[in-house]
Amino acid sequence: MGAQVHWLLGYPDKALAIGSEALALAEHVAHPLSVEFVLVFNAMLHVDRGEPELSAQGWFDEAVACLRDALAGGLGARTFRPYGFTRLAEALANQGQHGAAIAAVRQGMEAQEETAATRWGAELHRLEGIALRGLNWPERAEAAFQEALRVARRQQARGDELRVATSLARLWGEQGRRAEAPDLLAPVYGWFTEGFNTADLKGAKTLLDELV
Repeated sequence: MGAQVHWLLGYPDKALAIGSEALALAEHVAHPLSVEFVLVFNAMLHVDRGEPELSAQGWFDEAVACLRDALAGGLGARTFRPYGFTRLAEALANQGQHGAAIAAVRQGMEAQEETAATRWGAELHRLEGIALRGLNWPERAEAAFQEALRVARRQQARGDELRVATSLARLWGEQGRRAEAPDLLAPVYGWFTEGFNTADLKGAKTLLDELV
């Protein structure tokens, strides 16, 4: 959990180091359940860092099928169902199934209300915005991104804030609002002191270079 918290707070490299240390300790004490627990959270961390082994490599059909099966079968802790719907919405949006992605977001938000697990609220709203943008509803997409930004800032989740600011700045750039876009994104990107090799930070830097 410590690794996840550090990623959320904006320290992706420290998060990776903590995850590696936790795995080494679990393997040292040779406790199978501890090893399994750490491996699961480390896998989630790599997804957060933009290092997945499935959906981002184009295996969208398989990713969607696996996620649907897991959610339908009730696999995993109930607390993590919002996370499952978050990843499902992401895979569907990447596949261009924007209506289905919005439906998955709605299910994720319902799961949040049921479990009080609000950790993925900002990302759910961001993915809603991406899907709405894909459906050519820019005003509704912006509203979703703005809500995602409010949630991320309320939670002091720098990792989520960067991801949302990048999505909103990209939308504004497409709308010709090129003066506003870097004003939003640059301060968020400038806060970071590590993790510049991660997908989110590289993506934000590339977008900033395009906007200025």
